[in-house]
Amino acid sequence: MRSKFDEEMALLHRELIRMGALCEEAIALTAKALDGDRQLAARVPAAEAEIDQAERDIEALCLKLLLRQQPVAGDLRQISAALKMITDLERIGDQANDIADIVSTIEGVEQGNAERLRAMAQAAIHMVTASVDAYVRQDVEGAKKVILFDDAIDNAFQEVKIALVDHIAQNPELGEYALDQLMIAKYLERIGDHAANVAEWVVFAATGVHKGDKV
Repeated sequence: MRSKFDEEMALLHRELIRMGALCEEAIALTAKALDGDRQLAARVPAAEAEIDQAERDIEALCLKLLLRQQPVAGDLRQISAALKMITDLERIGDQANDIADIVSTIEGVEQGNAERLRAMAQAAIHMVTASVDAYVRQDVEGAKKVILFDDAIDNAFQEVKIALVDHIAQNPELGEYALDQLMIAKYLERIGDHAANVAEWVVFAATGVHKGDKV
């Protein structure tokens, strides 16, 4: 019975890695589309649909493990954490799609901000990859590094916001265009928040302690 449980836990890990990879792909597509490549932006909804399906598949697998396998405390934390993680990963897909919607309506992002936004996107991809990897490895220290790394995306968002406020002040007629770029930055900042949430659930899976718990 335990060997069957271990096989299904290994499957859960593989499915989470796959879902994380789909999120990475969606973020990468939006980053590459910042120059106004609407064909790339048009590929994001399909990636989001795959992420949504992965969430449903993993949820079903988790419920199967809970109902049929009667996991012990440590296993129960891993499964519970996975159920929480997929909610954040699904939202990452939603926000990547929101960015793609904006990119598909503008002619491209101003070069300086495009570079900042791509750097934010790369940081977000790193956080998603590292958080899912930390879950599979039960790497608490790796998860804590992801949580701390969220500050880098927050700081980058502030830089973009300051640059865009200055841009609007100098070019009021481009206000709507600048606000679109600010929304892209905000969605990337939220993606970082969700990746940090995933890492917090990794810590819970390994230790039984979650950041939101009262002590």
